[in-house]
Amino acid sequence: MKQEIAEIPAAVDRLLTSGDVDIKRISSELRDSDLRCLLSVARGSSDHACTYLKYAAELLLGLPMASVGPSLASVYGSSLKADGMLCFSVSQSGKSPDITRMTRSLTKSGATTLAITNHPGSPLSEAASATVPIHAGPELSVAATKTFVTSLVVGLWLLAELKADTGLLAAIRNLPAHLKDAVACDWREAAPVNDIGSLFTLGRGPSWAVSNEAALKFKETCQIHAESYSSAEVLHGPVSIVSHGFPVIVFAAADAAEQAVVDVADQLSQMGAAVFVNSEKAQRANVLPIVRTDHWLTDPIASIVSFYGLVEHVATLQGINPDAPRHLNKVTETI
Repeated sequence: MKQEIAEIPAAVDRLLTSGDVDIKRISSELRDSDLRCLLSVARGSSDHACTYLKYAAELLLGLPMASVGPSLASVYGSSLKADGMLCFSVSQSGKSPDITRMTRSLTKSGATTLAITNHPGSPLSEAASATVPIHAGPELSVAATKTFVTSLVVGLWLLAELKADTGLLAAIRNLPAHLKDAVACDWREAAPVNDIGSLFTLGRGPSWAVSNEAALKFKETCQIHAESYSSAEVLHGPVSIVSHGFPVIVFAAADAAEQAVVDVADQLSQMGAAVFVNSEKAQRANVLPIVRTDHWLTDPIASIVSFYGLVEHVATLQGINPDAPRHLNKVTETI
């Protein structure tokens, strides 16, 4: 996992070089279509990537994007009226039967389905209208890192091309250098103590999507119970369990939500929580090392890369092999 985290900048650079033809071809074809809305089909880390893409699509294109339950097709045998819709089907392996069946069903129903995967030629690719390879290279650790980040980048890249957003496209091109800095960021001061029972990760908008990924990584690699909330949602009930020293890691970007996110971080800190946030706007919460990119939509990508170093460190401290979490396999095939 540590080695694969270090490889993320190179993986993104490879994607930007090798994926250019596919992205431009697909975006050109989609520009001529009258899209009504967007869908996503995914599980686990890939579903968190889709949450990020949901915010990006709605902010950039003004089109709603909804997550579709794969069991609609694989378990219940149901189909959706999907004509005029664009679906992102995201799976690192492309082998999960439920993701594949739902994608095939949406393709038959008239949706344009895109298989975002590290394995072109997989069953998912065969079920989709087109495949967008993420070019992450081999990922041996069970915990997804390179494949998560490259899934974010390829989806955002496609949306930026559809929007013809030159500023965002330039920021995406500049990501490898920023991600190299993000890998070097040391977030170890935010490591929770060994006897902690639970923790929160927080964010808002696109940063909430990477907060979801962070909470999953604590559970799967460190065997620590972590829950992710929107920084707005956490005050509607979950805050009641916050006590002195309760760990909270807050993800912020240089976007319209940053001040509101930091205000909640400071509020929780005032309650006695051990709060860490990657924003210099914090007054009470601890400030983590920050890498800002050239666009607020790409900031969360740098944030999760910095976090990965922390969670690998915590797993190692606890004597857990983050490459092979108990009860987990690299490829999870659900029906």
